[in-house]
Amino acid sequence: MSRRCDVTGAEPSFGNAVSHSHRRTRRRWNPNVQSHRFWLPTERRWVRLTLTAKALKTVDRRGIESVVAQMRARGVRI
Repeated sequence: MSRRCDVTGAEPSFGNAVSHSHRRTRRRWNPNVQSHRFWLPTERRWVRLTLTAKALKTVDRRGIESVVAQMRARGVRI
């Protein structure tokens, strides 16, 4: 599963892990990605999206229909 949010586009961040002795090694911070299934009433079907926790709150606030419409305006095929 790709660690990318379908709504916000959040991806892993990269940086350095700094130890007690100050040695630096590369590491990554993964976003909190969840797979969730939504019912689209206008199309009468289920849609599975990979979302961050923040995007789930956005869907709750704005509604799945407007979020899907915005994704399709960006050219995402659902």
